[in-house]
Amino acid sequence: MIQLHDKQFVPFISAKEIDFAVTKLVTEIEDDFGDDTPIFIGVLNGAFMVVADFLKKYKKPCEVSFVKMASYEGTESTNTVNQLIGINQDLSGRSVIIIEDIVDTGNTIEELKAIFKAQNVKHFKIATLFFKPEAYKKDIKIDYIGIRIPNKFIVGYGLDYDGLGRNLGEVYKLAE
Repeated sequence: MIQLHDKQFVPFISAKEIDFAVTKLVTEIEDDFGDDTPIFIGVLNGAFMVVADFLKKYKKPCEVSFVKMASYEGTESTNTVNQLIGINQDLSGRSVIIIEDIVDTGNTIEELKAIFKAQNVKHFKIATLFFKPEAYKKDIKIDYIGIRIPNKFIVGYGLDYDGLGRNLGEVYKLAE
């Protein structure tokens, strides 16, 4: 058990399970995109670890960039997504693959889809390490899913609770 601020968390997903899920995402995307040179867009801050590990395993030509979106306060989604840092390059005609740490309500995905649709991209795909199907409220297809999880608040491997826990190599869930 670990303590972050005023909350306790218990082990939930091991580093080995995370590595297996990242490898699965890489394999599926490499198979789907063949000789194309996609641009991977990581969603900060949470996706920095999955993007880094994903790119170490991705053996084909690619580019990477990041956007910064914010939708959480404490352990709750605000249901409002703010774009804090955006993309400054022309993506028209490109294959864009969003890499998310976690998809729960889908509000961030909905905002990203609107942003990239306006840029006339060739392909727009979404990859997420963690997916909460019980919390997902949108009709947008999640193309690549590493691990489906219940609707529990988690920290570690890039995910935080009010700034703490991102550096953990495993994932912990809020103790009940």
